[in-house]
Amino acid sequence: MLSQETINTVKSTTSLLAEHGEAITQYFYKRLFELHPELKNVFNQVNQKRGDQPRALADAVLAYANNLDKIEVLVPVVERIAHKHVSLGIKPEQYPIVGENLLAAIQNVLNLPDAHPALLAWEEAYNLLANIFINTEESIYQANESAEGGWRGFREFEIDKVVTETPEVKSFYLKPTDGKTIPAYSGGQYIGLKVNPENSEFDEIRQYSLSNKANGKSYRISVKREDQGKPGIVSNYLHDTLGLGDEVILYPPAGDFYLQDNAKAKVLISAGVGLTPMQAMLETLIAKQQTEQEEQADKPEIHFLHACENAAQHSFKKRHAEVAQQGKVVNYTWYKADESEAASNSAELFNGYMDISQVEHQLPLANADFYLCGPVGFMQFAKQQLVNLGVNNDSIHYEVFGPHESL
Repeated sequence: MLSQETINTVKSTTSLLAEHGEAITQYFYKRLFELHPELKNVFNQVNQKRGDQPRALADAVLAYANNLDKIEVLVPVVERIAHKHVSLGIKPEQYPIVGENLLAAIQNVLNLPDAHPALLAWEEAYNLLANIFINTEESIYQANESAEGGWRGFREFEIDKVVTETPEVKSFYLKPTDGKTIPAYSGGQYIGLKVNPENSEFDEIRQYSLSNKANGKSYRISVKREDQGKPGIVSNYLHDTLGLGDEVILYPPAGDFYLQDNAKAKVLISAGVGLTPMQAMLETLIAKQQTEQEEQADKPEIHFLHACENAAQHSFKKRHAEVAQQGKVVNYTWYKADESEAASNSAELFNGYMDISQVEHQLPLANADFYLCGPVGFMQFAKQQLVNLGVNNDSIHYEVFGPHESL
């Protein structure tokens, strides 16, 4: 544990971190990649160029400093980031490298002399956090490795099937090349996928949500092509270059965004490609209902709210309609484009942006877990609506694509 003196010294730097945090993290990454270019195979260079990763790290460093005397409040964030690290194959020996360069960045940007008390305090604080991450990640690695069909590190898979869901989204079915079983996962989790596109100097690792329930034989990811103002290196590589029989490298399923094991009703809320983890959750819940042989007359426990541009961009639309006909789930859909005629013929189809108040009387607001996935702006918008309708914050769970952000 840290001494009170160390805690006080680190906390005394919070105003400087708030002012110069992003400059520190930008210098950190520049120095890190100059001295250790091999780490470009791990860190997403697109997020670096957009500035997303430096901003996220600056926020994380400041949050750590502010909560150094109450580490327990950081546990959920540490768990979430540790899962992301595992999906990247982060190793314990990389933490000292990161620490050395982070301290050098703090010293340079804040113009501190060697052995300044703030540097010594931050070194001690960083080492504590690094050990927390190393231990948390090792427990995840061990769990992945000990699971039936599990493994540690990378494993070769081949593309067994490709399905076009919408003009922008394709589903890829991935089977292990060794023909052996693969571990189960919880609906909402993701896999780390590593490829080396011809137009990239380094390996590219991305996290993709698993979009169907676990079956022990294959994984399915549903990938949106990113080409509107975004590089989309990996998504375009998957869409345009890879096909049946091509190989990719996967890290085991990870992620702390999954269904809570309780008797509460489930409300799934998504927008755009945020539908993918929700599809896995939905299929998992349906299988559970069928196993428990719930009577059709029972009130459905699954409510699915989804927003997208239009019907053509609505992935898994047919599958959702089939499920709704079985009486297992109620779908509510919002199309941004004006499809008034279609909306007038359906009590569950609306035009414009998602307005949860339109269906609030059909939702179990007081006794349900709510799961959100989609662009950050959408999730902030949806979460605020739920809070305004009286939903407790503890009942709202979410997943953010890319560097960790808080709603």
